[in-house]
Amino acid sequence: MNFKRRLLLTLTLGLGIGTVANAQTIPAFKAGDRVAFVGNSITDGGHYHSYIWLYYMTHFPNMPITCFNVGIGGDNVKQMSDRFEAEVLPLKPTVMTLTWGMNDTGYFEWFRPDAKTNWAKASVDTAEARYDVFDAKLKQHPEFKKIFILGSPYDSTTTSNKNRYYPGKFAAFARLIDFQEATAKANGWPYIDFNHPMLKINEEWQKTDTNFSLTPNDRIHPDYAGHMVMAYLFLKAQGLANAPVADFSVNAKNKVATKAVNCSITNISGTNENVSFDYLANSLPYPLDTVANTGGWGKHNRQSEGMQYVPFMQEFNREMLTVKGLKSGTYKLTMDGQEIGEWDAKDLEAGINLAEQTYTPEYQQALSIMQMNEERWDIERRLRNYAYVEFDLLKQKGLLYADNKAAMDTVNHESKKNPFVGGNRDNYIKAQYKVIRDAWQAEQDALVKEIYAVNKPKTHKITLQLVN
Repeated sequence: MNFKRRLLLTLTLGLGIGTVANAQTIPAFKAGDRVAFVGNSITDGGHYHSYIWLYYMTHFPNMPITCFNVGIGGDNVKQMSDRFEAEVLPLKPTVMTLTWGMNDTGYFEWFRPDAKTNWAKASVDTAEARYDVFDAKLKQHPEFKKIFILGSPYDSTTTSNKNRYYPGKFAAFARLIDFQEATAKANGWPYIDFNHPMLKINEEWQKTDTNFSLTPNDRIHPDYAGHMVMAYLFLKAQGLANAPVADFSVNAKNKVATKAVNCSITNISGTNENVSFDYLANSLPYPLDTVANTGGWGKHNRQSEGMQYVPFMQEFNREMLTVKGLKSGTYKLTMDGQEIGEWDAKDLEAGINLAEQTYTPEYQQALSIMQMNEERWDIERRLRNYAYVEFDLLKQKGLLYADNKAAMDTVNHESKKNPFVGGNRDNYIKAQYKVIRDAWQAEQDALVKEIYAVNKPKTHKITLQLVN
């Protein structure tokens, strides 16, 4: 698919998605918020919450918040309810998001002879009844806000994976999505829909590429591009679209700043062939990965590839530089002495998006924040892998948080026949010691503290020099 086709499709889909989440439908986070993202493996090994937090880290550098991954792979809504008191409440959240239903609607059960009748009904009825128990618990805690996330879809139409097709699952999951939306409305709780907009993207792109999917590995887990789409939908529903990183205009001939949105422009000097000025933004551009991450669930397609499917750059990452009054010709743009690129005077008069230039000093500053946030995410995953062993194995054995010989014997025994436990055994050997878990948490806290120490925008010298 050529570039123009991709751009047209992105903008078209963006307009369609905007009709779903144009106005604010969920509350934006505020300074000091503690946000617990509760879910299954899509949350546990996923990145959408980390990408959301990265936006707040860069766009609101003076408004610290804390986000917690409270997902466990394989969990259904009953398991989320069962660990609510032990996992969520100790975090003292001010906001809790909840997404569920993928595991509740089963997998290999759809190959049973009675799948179209008994299982199709029983899976949904059971899940709804289990949620009712959780619902009663949530209503006992008015001290924090609840946000429902209508989860990312099960892709039943892609041809990218022939081995993970479960007939009937799509329809059952759709019923649970409808149930969640109705429940949120009945409770007066806000909700954000990931499901239908992502299905729409799949549908449109599969018209020209039947292998396309935002969940290309197994129809279930979004890749990094898919998680970026989810982050986009969440931030848009929070009413944060169209708040620029910065938007400023300088008249080189008159040496005046004619516009300065979310930034300040000072010390303009030079001529209409060589103009310079100081630039201080109130935000940083949103950094996109340049190397594919290899951790978590779903390892196809980079976060940056999500820009093809949603208008994130147009709505959330505009750092617009406009310079009028220049003499005709080509200009070299430097920032703090670093050459950024060359543009024609007509392009500069129309405006260029500095957030697309990865070697500006402010973008490099944002990349360092992204890397620290990724390091934090990696450490947090160790604690989530520990939580999986505790809640999906040891709790059933009456050994929750026992961290003793009986627990280790149980893990060793189960790891021989359960590949998920086996894959987490080495992590559990370390994490069974509270001092190790405390050290991991201290590392995360230190990284977050450093992020909010170094994420403050700095003043940069911009120079435009006529080169021909």
